[in-house]
Amino acid sequence: MKIQMVDLKGQYEKIKNEIDAGIQECIDNTAFINGPAVKEFQQDFEEYLDVKHVIPCANGTDALQIAMMALDLKPGDEVLCPAFTYVATAEVIGLLGLKPVMVDVDENTFDIELTNLEKYITPNTKAIVPVHLYGQSADMEKIIAFAEKHNLFVIEDNAQAIGSYYTFSNGIVKKTGTIGHIGCTSFFPSKNLGCYGDGGALMTNDDDLAVKIRMIANHGQQKKYHHKVLGCNSRLDTIQAAVLKVKLKKLDEYSDARNKMATYYDENLVGISELQIPGRVKNSTHVFHQYTVRVKNGKRDQLQQYLAEKNIPSMIYYPLPLYKQEAFQQYVSEGFSLPVTEMLCSEVLSLPLHTEFDQESSDYVISEIKNFFNL
Repeated sequence: MKIQMVDLKGQYEKIKNEIDAGIQECIDNTAFINGPAVKEFQQDFEEYLDVKHVIPCANGTDALQIAMMALDLKPGDEVLCPAFTYVATAEVIGLLGLKPVMVDVDENTFDIELTNLEKYITPNTKAIVPVHLYGQSADMEKIIAFAEKHNLFVIEDNAQAIGSYYTFSNGIVKKTGTIGHIGCTSFFPSKNLGCYGDGGALMTNDDDLAVKIRMIANHGQQKKYHHKVLGCNSRLDTIQAAVLKVKLKKLDEYSDARNKMATYYDENLVGISELQIPGRVKNSTHVFHQYTVRVKNGKRDQLQQYLAEKNIPSMIYYPLPLYKQEAFQQYVSEGFSLPVTEMLCSEVLSLPLHTEFDQESSDYVISEIKNFFNL
């Protein structure tokens, strides 16, 4: 049985005619840069997210960088971010001469831990970057309250949770990426909404910020050859926009399929004492970009090796805290440690789950996991 972490070919085959037609139209029109499909996808995505402005860009890392540039953060300003995340979240902070201040995460939901954040606040703290890790929202009601108390910008890293939504205590429901000052996402092919190359976008409900973001992403210009600020060149390719137009229509269907398989995993793995199924944020839906379990008692690597021998892929997202990466040593003191982050780096394991994943495949994965634990 061939099992994959992501089955992009199987997904493509089901939407092949629409995808091929969209790509062919771009080629026939020779509108390769800022063609009609880019604007059309932007408008479709704004409607889907119920957000005023979507600004497409070249990739998710660019989106994060442009967001911080648009907020006029200056060298030396401090930005709070989780230490348990992909490198891009903190990488762009350092690239702009800002200081990433890495904080711990919740051991059950993997999202930024809020009860101890106060101790990280200094006069230089200007922003916080919650990461909606693995497919569900961070606790945005508490994050927004914390940010308002300390006058911080909120930049959502939404690369893994497109389609998820968060319900506030007053009943207001918002899609992730539309709650903070700016939301950022990636359309990397393996993402829940992925194109067939690189792509990304920023989201905001602030009209003035939208103007600045568009300007920065376009060489700092609003009018051609008139550059108001130093910007960059970051745009979504027209062919990728054509792909995303088709896949956006399927996104909720894809999320439902992921949830169905995640629930099946839950029901069949919940009784294993040395394995913890994914926790849930109380007020958030989950779109399961990853189905990530925790393997206790130092058995994670053994389980991964055993599954590999049974032709079952798995991934460790992420094996090393950001503050232990060589690139970030300048930002932390010697001996700096965050206990939950380090525990998770030694325990997390993401199991196969994607839009084409079926019960037969999940039964095989579940069976072999139980065999490993002698159940």
